[in-house]
Amino acid sequence: MTIRVLIADDQALIRAGFRALIDSADDLEVVGEAATGDEAVAMARSTRADVVLMDIRMPGTDGLAATGRIAGDDDLAGVRVLVLTTFEADEYVVQALRAGASGFLGKGVLPAELLAGIRIVAAGEALLSPAATRSLISRFLQQPADSGGRATGSPERLTVLTEREREILALVAHGLSNEDIAVRLVVSPLTVKTHVNRAMTKLGVRDRAQLVVVAYQSGLVASDAGRGSLRG
Repeated sequence: MTIRVLIADDQALIRAGFRALIDSADDLEVVGEAATGDEAVAMARSTRADVVLMDIRMPGTDGLAATGRIAGDDDLAGVRVLVLTTFEADEYVVQALRAGASGFLGKGVLPAELLAGIRIVAAGEALLSPAATRSLISRFLQQPADSGGRATGSPERLTVLTEREREILALVAHGLSNEDIAVRLVVSPLTVKTHVNRAMTKLGVRDRAQLVVVAYQSGLVASDAGRGSLRG
C-alpha cells in the first residue's frame, strides 16, 4: 500500500527537495504541496493524504494552527501530521503535540530517517525522535498550557483505564514499542496492541503520540533529571 504524503512548507526549494526524496521510495507518493497553513488544511481534505509533512513557520496560518485544524476535523481522522522543527524552535514541540501532531523531526534529519519517520507516523505510531529530545518533551509537557494551548490534564482522566492499561500507557510514554512492552510484561505484542487501542478509545485520542501527552499531563509519568519516572 502506497503512503500518500502532503508537503507543507513555504519554501519552494525545500518542498522540491522533499518531493524528490519521498518520490524515490517505492511505497511513498507525494500527492500535493502547500505553501501556507490554510493550503495545507485544504489540501489535506482534497488529496486525502495519509501524512502531512508540516513546517511550523509559515506565513498566515502557521503549521501549529494548521495541525490543530487537521487534528480537530473528524473528516480527517485518518490524516497524521509529522511536524518539522529546528533546534531554535524546540519550544514549539509541545505545542505541536498538544495540537494533535503524531510526531516531529528536526530539519537536519538524514534522508533515510525522514522516510522511516513518515512510515512510522502513517502506521499510527508516535515519532518522538531523536532520543536526545525526549527529556525536552517531558519537561514541556509538565508545564501548564498557556492561553494558546490545552489545559493540563488531571489524574482523574485515567480512572477509565484498567490497571494494566495504565501500566502500558506509562511504558508507551517512555518510548517503548509494543514488542518492547511485550517482553517486559511477558505477554504477546498483540495483547499489548489491544490494550493500547483500548486506552486510545477510552481516552479519546488519535494515536500513540497523544497517549504520551495524556500520560505526562495527567502526572502518570514525570520527568526526573531528564528521564521519565513512574508515579503511583
